[in-house]
Amino acid sequence: MEKRQSSISYSGGKMSPVRVTDMRWDWVRKNLLLLLTFSGVVFGVIVGLGLRLLSPDKTTILLLSYPGELFIRMLKLMILPLVIASLVSGSASLNAKMNGRIVVRTILYFLGTSLLNAVLGIILVVAIHPGSALAKQALTSEATSISSQASNVNILDGFLDLGRNIFPDNLFQASFQQVHTVYVENSVPLPGNGTDTEITELVRKVKYRGGTNTLGIIVFCLVFGTILGSLGKRGAVVVDFFSVIDAVILKIVTGIMWLSPVGVASVILSKILSVDNLGTVMSNLGLFIVTVVVGVLIYQWIIQNLLYFVFTRRNPFKFYFNLLEAWVTAFATASTAATLPITFRCMNDKCRVDPRISRFVLPIGATVNMDGTALFVSVGTIFIAQMNEISLGIGEYATIAVTATAASVASASVPSAALVLILIVLQAVNLPTGDVSLLFTIDWLVDRFRTTNNCLGDCYSAAVIEHWSQSELSAMDAESKHEFADDVEKAADLAPLVTPPLHYTWVSDQHEPLHDNDIITSTSVNLEKGGGGGGEKAQCNGKPSMAEGGELCVEVEVTSEQTTKI
Repeated sequence: MEKRQSSISYSGGKMSPVRVTDMRWDWVRKNLLLLLTFSGVVFGVIVGLGLRLLSPDKTTILLLSYPGELFIRMLKLMILPLVIASLVSGSASLNAKMNGRIVVRTILYFLGTSLLNAVLGIILVVAIHPGSALAKQALTSEATSISSQASNVNILDGFLDLGRNIFPDNLFQASFQQVHTVYVENSVPLPGNGTDTEITELVRKVKYRGGTNTLGIIVFCLVFGTILGSLGKRGAVVVDFFSVIDAVILKIVTGIMWLSPVGVASVILSKILSVDNLGTVMSNLGLFIVTVVVGVLIYQWIIQNLLYFVFTRRNPFKFYFNLLEAWVTAFATASTAATLPITFRCMNDKCRVDPRISRFVLPIGATVNMDGTALFVSVGTIFIAQMNEISLGIGEYATIAVTATAASVASASVPSAALVLILIVLQAVNLPTGDVSLLFTIDWLVDRFRTTNNCLGDCYSAAVIEHWSQSELSAMDAESKHEFADDVEKAADLAPLVTPPLHYTWVSDQHEPLHDNDIITSTSVNLEKGGGGGGEKAQCNGKPSMAEGGELCVEVEVTSEQTTKI
């Protein structure tokens, strides 16, 4: 018999072309949003470089950037309700002991990965050596000045501000303002001098600036959710309320994501059009950009995936692919906080990380975990030393690694914060601080790459923390099932006593057909295995069937109401 090849089966060990085509279309449908977003990135770069030849005016650039501005504003609108709802519901689903363990594991893992990025940046910048005195001379005319306030920051002020932001004095104010230390000039009379001579000194002052104090809100929500979870049934209604809010916000984010192709393209092309002297900047700082980008990609593709495989024994590349939507959004927005809604969606829907862990780790990581920033700070510090032809020893390199890690943890979630952190590290190793202004011209691009490192670092950390916490999570699940069983047993004990229905067999020697709505009584049937007296009515559970001996047998059930229809 001649074999025929089916369009849905295998023949000769090969899959049918029709079957392959269907699988490809299924993959395209599942990843359509990702493909469109990547197309938006490519479109933005090509159109941006093409429009630079036409030298558009500021109004045209403003109109081109407007869709991207609206897209970022919509994402930022989701941050605060998402952080509050996810943290409260996530911490309430865990007990206080479990919350403490997760926090400790998360912070230690964040510190370890940040230090690893700082060391990686030092190795690459020493090996590639992107800094040179000629590049500094070419870029001096393009440099912008740094304010005196920024040049006086130090790591002590950073940690003091970190503590102030962790414990805000007003929760509502923390929703739109955060604390920071500034230095202001103050004129003081010169003591012991009869003249009116005055000296000017810099005085620390604690002020508020615009921006959500995410860290303070996170700490409050963790404490609130932990105590709420300890209340048991009394707090269940509130926990369900925040869980529903979390689900609603994620639904809204899903709708916003379909605007990402247009929004991402708009953001990227407007940034390309806004940069002055792009060719000069790229030619002189191109090697610095390559150093940072190579470091980011080495960590993402090799080190981070290797750590994930070692700790979890799972396929890291599948996990990485499932996070590409978050990667593209982080690259476009240059903000881990703005990408947070997309990150939640990818972790819950694609990566299948336990929501109790992702709700807990991701908001903390968006504020504390700055892997890409630690790498950039270490590269930028040594780059400035190379431009000034200053040699560094092992002690200075160790100081840069530790200081960059500490500064990245203490940094505020504000744009271009890494440039301020470089000032802190430069002061720690006595390097000139004025050259930081040279990096402003390319920070718009490098910031996007290091943000992807920060975003993916949060996701991989959540997956590793989930694996480390499997035993505790399983124990909590078992405890929840046991409590549920106890509740069911108690409810059964408290329920009113109800006589269970009794099953009988109706045996009749009359072959009368039964119809719907027919009423049968125990006086007209023989209720075997017991039954009621005359006048009782029974419910027929089955259809009539002929039994042996010509008897008509039907299963009937005596109910508490004693009257039903067939």
